[in-house]
Amino acid sequence: MKNIRIKDIAVKAKVSAGTVDRVLHDRGNVSEKVKERILKIIEEMNYEPNFMARALGTKKEYHFAALIGDPRYDAYWLDPRAGIQKAAKEARQYGVKVTLFMFNPYDPHSFVKKAEEVSRANPDGILLAPMFYREVLPFFEAWKKQEIPFVLFNTQIAEFDPLSYIGQDSYQSGQVAGKLIHYGQPQPPSVLIAHIDEEISNSAHLTKKEQGLRNYFIQNNLNHQYEIIKAELNLRNYALFVEQLDSIFEGNPQLQFCFVTTSKAFEIAKYFEQKFINHIKIIGYDLIPQNLHYLNKGSISFLINQNPLGQGYWGINQLVDHLVFKKEISAIKFLPLDIVTKENLNYYIDDSMLYNRF
Repeated sequence: MKNIRIKDIAVKAKVSAGTVDRVLHDRGNVSEKVKERILKIIEEMNYEPNFMARALGTKKEYHFAALIGDPRYDAYWLDPRAGIQKAAKEARQYGVKVTLFMFNPYDPHSFVKKAEEVSRANPDGILLAPMFYREVLPFFEAWKKQEIPFVLFNTQIAEFDPLSYIGQDSYQSGQVAGKLIHYGQPQPPSVLIAHIDEEISNSAHLTKKEQGLRNYFIQNNLNHQYEIIKAELNLRNYALFVEQLDSIFEGNPQLQFCFVTTSKAFEIAKYFEQKFINHIKIIGYDLIPQNLHYLNKGSISFLINQNPLGQGYWGINQLVDHLVFKKEISAIKFLPLDIVTKENLNYYIDDSMLYNRF
């Protein structure tokens, strides 16, 4: 199919290419009658502007800030960082530069410090994982006043009207976990919801995961059959972490499932290994090496893949499309809820390594 050029539209409309360009960019100085004729021809010819050529033709530079967790504290953040770096490399030809601002994902003060650095940098656009709900709200307000578009990933906070959210539907992922538990255990078991090293009241994505799981049982009239126990576990004090788990499992011998809402399912699997517990199935998140080790051993039954590589990659691309290519951006880009088992793991490892999921 032939590429339609502005010149082709101009010939058909019997006007100059400059007149067509003014209509396309709504720059005025064109009569309504001529404008209507040009717009009708544009529609008939299915004209699509060449955004890439236009961006390459300008010499404008764009500075994006990426505010993410530091992989030194949690291996989960290696993949978002890799996705961001890949997108940044591809966008470099359009004058885009991406600066990483990395915070301790377990310390809200570290998040605030790095968010302040982002504000002082006055970027053209921001990609961030808003893990600490209370702390991020003042920054949302400030960036709105500065008219800096921001894209969220990892945690969805819709009420402050971000440019876009990239990631999974946390609530639906909890529903998926509920269904896995229901189908995996014909007799109603007891279920432990384990939040590890997170302040739940300040972590919207984990609250939604828990709510999704609980509502699965309510919606299927199973809530009176399944006993759900919730625990907020402190891994930063490992002795306390073990003490908490000892108390839970000694006091609840009927437990048969453990749903870990963070990327730390491997810590529960390691505890089970040390205690010779092998009758409790674990459902967790994220394809980090420690989780994959226990998935391959059969200690973890299911991992829900949140595609953190894709979250970082598409997050930067949303900013590129909006600011560089002037495209319409969807407010939400949900990524698939992939259920990974020992049996299908190799496909996901290959995809992650080769970036095929992009």
